[in-house]
Amino acid sequence: MESLELHLKRLKLGDEDTEGEDEILESLGGVLQALAEDKHKASTLLAEGEILPAFGRLLQSTPACAVKAAQVLAEIAKNEEMKTPCINAGLIPILVPLLNSTNQELLLHTGRAIGRICYDNNDLQEQLVAAGVIDSLVRILSNYPDDEALVRVNLLALSNLADLDTAKEALSKTKVAEQLVHQLRQVNHHEKVEIILEVLQTLAENDALKLQLAEAGIQDAVTELLLRLQDSSKPEDMCSLKAASDLIVSLLLGDESMQQLFAEGRGVIYQSVGMWLASKHTQLQLTGALAIANFARNDGNCVRMVQLGVVHQLLDLLEQHVESGDVSVQHAALSALRNLAIPVANKIQMLEEGVGKRIQMLLRSEMPPVQFKLLGTLRMLIDGQAEAAEEMGQDPTLLNRLAQWCGSKDHAGVCGEANRLLASLLRHSRSPQEVVKAIQEAQGVKHLVSMATSEHVIMQNEALIALAIASAISLENIKEAFKEAQLVQNIHKLLQSESTGPEVKYNAIGLLCSLLSSAELREEAEEDQLTSTLEALCGHSNDNVAKQALMALQILNEEPSLLGP
Repeated sequence: MESLELHLKRLKLGDEDTEGEDEILESLGGVLQALAEDKHKASTLLAEGEILPAFGRLLQSTPACAVKAAQVLAEIAKNEEMKTPCINAGLIPILVPLLNSTNQELLLHTGRAIGRICYDNNDLQEQLVAAGVIDSLVRILSNYPDDEALVRVNLLALSNLADLDTAKEALSKTKVAEQLVHQLRQVNHHEKVEIILEVLQTLAENDALKLQLAEAGIQDAVTELLLRLQDSSKPEDMCSLKAASDLIVSLLLGDESMQQLFAEGRGVIYQSVGMWLASKHTQLQLTGALAIANFARNDGNCVRMVQLGVVHQLLDLLEQHVESGDVSVQHAALSALRNLAIPVANKIQMLEEGVGKRIQMLLRSEMPPVQFKLLGTLRMLIDGQAEAAEEMGQDPTLLNRLAQWCGSKDHAGVCGEANRLLASLLRHSRSPQEVVKAIQEAQGVKHLVSMATSEHVIMQNEALIALAIASAISLENIKEAFKEAQLVQNIHKLLQSESTGPEVKYNAIGLLCSLLSSAELREEAEEDQLTSTLEALCGHSNDNVAKQALMALQILNEEPSLLGP
């Protein structure tokens, strides 16, 4: 290390000792050798020798000295303890302008030095963005796309900076999308693929950049990459395949980029969906299902996809995963089917093609996420479809499973969706009398009563409307189930609670009016002192509630003999 001390002394004296360029280069080479031999000890001597300020002068001297000085700094900055001394020596503001050079070697070492000094330092990174470093990085990628080492350094720099909102904003004003797409198309080395995909994934968090990437043809590059990787079993290729798949999904989360990529069903991603769904790779199956789910956020896309036959591709996929299948794939496929079922035209076509029956194969599933999505999909399918609701509403297998899930204590989401589907079957059915009978046989009535006291207003109203339909058409047959479930008492609690909204109170009183035609249920209402509660509600601030309460009070005060059995 004695020679290192001599080299440091020479570099520190610099112009004062009137050393020539050759000697300076020799000393810089000596520092590099010392760092290679013993990085820690050499770094300690560098820090103690207070040599770093001299690098500021060297970086601004002759081109050869600047290149070598940048190379040495890049090596020094590998040592975590040397980053702060480099910053304190004011080297970053001197290094940044060097990124405008046309000397590729200088650009390489400068990029490495800046990247290592600023790594994981948010404040410094923000300063770099403010100093215009983003424009420099994109320009270098554009000017030297075939310089592998330089491209890699720039990609790493972008990877480190791209998390910053200011960097994304700056990048959205450049042609970085074109450069990254070009690089992804050319790359065949795993490490570089990983870096590019990481940068792209971060940029895809920004809507403007999503659209730019779509316009630059990222979809073609990524689908080509997936095609190359899908037959590989190497762990590194599987990592890249997942990263590329995740990128596709991220791009589809933006409304504009999603529409650009769908292209009325002609886009390369949609054209690849069938192949992905039929793939043996679970990751590609998941990507295909998620792509459809995202494309299906638009009603026009939904109708087009159903016309193109994507529904049965999804069902074929689901059938593969019925028995101990992949939960994520099932969840994604059901999400896609649910979205596709939103337009009325699609409901009709999907039901005609037997979708309702085919997805009931998943009733066997013991996976709560799958159960939740299955229930939501079935509910969406029968919405407004009387014939389908009537058919499903009399299916004992479905109703018994619903009753089981309605009583689930462990999974609130599944319980809620099961209750909502049960109510929907009754509300939408063309023949509710038969559905009421089937629900009663499946022990489902008590769950509808429980649903009426839910914390969620939508569920309360759906349950109250379903119960009102049941009581209007089959009260004598169902009143015992109402009594067992304490429906009258539960209605009373809703009416007494200050947290119950006007719409729920209105529907609850409407149901009560129907129940009062039964002498037994009327007696329960009298015993529960509902009269006083209704009297109070006659003065409710909501006119509809007040009128409904007055009507119920009049019915309650009528002679029992006039009410019939």
